[in-house]
Amino acid sequence: MKAVHFGAGNIGLGFIGLLLSRSGFHVQFVDVDEERVNLLNQRGEYKVTLANEQADTTVVRNVSAINGKESDRVAQAIAEADLVTTAVGVNVLPYIAETIAKGIELRLKGAAGPLTVVACENAIGGSTQLKEHVYGHLAPEVKERAAERVAFPDAAVDRIVPLQQSEDKLHVTVEPFFEWVVDRSVLPEGYPVIEGVHYVDKLGPYIERKLFTVNTGHCCAAYHGYLKGYSTIQETMRDPDIVAEIRGVLSETGAVLVKQYGFDEAEHRRYIDKIVERFRNPYLTDEVVRVGRSPIRKLSPNDRLVRPAMTAYSLGMEVPHLTNAIAAALRFDYREDPEAVQLQETLKEQGIHKTLTQYTEIPESHPLHGRIVAAYESLKHQK
Repeated sequence: MKAVHFGAGNIGLGFIGLLLSRSGFHVQFVDVDEERVNLLNQRGEYKVTLANEQADTTVVRNVSAINGKESDRVAQAIAEADLVTTAVGVNVLPYIAETIAKGIELRLKGAAGPLTVVACENAIGGSTQLKEHVYGHLAPEVKERAAERVAFPDAAVDRIVPLQQSEDKLHVTVEPFFEWVVDRSVLPEGYPVIEGVHYVDKLGPYIERKLFTVNTGHCCAAYHGYLKGYSTIQETMRDPDIVAEIRGVLSETGAVLVKQYGFDEAEHRRYIDKIVERFRNPYLTDEVVRVGRSPIRKLSPNDRLVRPAMTAYSLGMEVPHLTNAIAAALRFDYREDPEAVQLQETLKEQGIHKTLTQYTEIPESHPLHGRIVAAYESLKHQK
């Protein structure tokens, strides 16, 4: 079996590529990092180490790579593949869509079997978004044929992969825990099964459980930790006041998830406890500025902070901790992050009220708007 995976970064190597290789796929990574592409082709393998006491290490074999700039080669690989996956960041999906479309066109000219395309991104409906971008490059008659032969199941992925300390660009350290859930309801008969993937008929609850627990809690730790001058998430998790904020946030998002999807309340509390312990993992060194990066995306209406806050409010629930987390995100002024710089420039030019509405779409007339502004002002002298 053959898989084409876009993104030979830490998630691609340390999570998706690892599981694909274990399942018997030859994995062709697609990346624009020329050095990484060359190393993968020279070695045909790389190492993944677990962030645990034993530092367990696995050698991932049966891999190669293609430079993403060689679109014709990538398209041909897609035409011959059984599976295409991505881990590039949801903002990059539009830029790889044309090449995927070319690959699908080539595939449809031949007798290749069904193709599954899975976007493994921190986003709701990542594969659906990718499908829209890809279909934007296909003629109407090709879309009709693609609809019968190509599936874009949405997925939820979860594994903490910190900034790497190794000098070897192919040696990745990851946390022991992982979760990869795929919507099987749209998969073709006889789809290639990936070892370690959990296939479900209704993905939405799993995506939101992960996004509004792991990602919400993680960025909450990052933004509050940044304001207090901590360098790593592990340092941050030794501050009882911040841990209380994180648990408060996850209690609020948890109430929404239980109400909307019927998750067992006691089981979800145990899930929260597991997530908090993952943040504390002493064998990881995860930088606050890495986790907090791209605050504009994280403050968007359908992402990890605003979506659960607005949903909770619509259900009559109070969200003081989510309000504080949104305010802390607005205070993230890390100068080496382009979105943080843009956010701070907008705040300076337009003020808090207009900035808040611009990025979160929470109007000034909404009660949460005023509460976020009040929390934002209260954090003025914290850093």
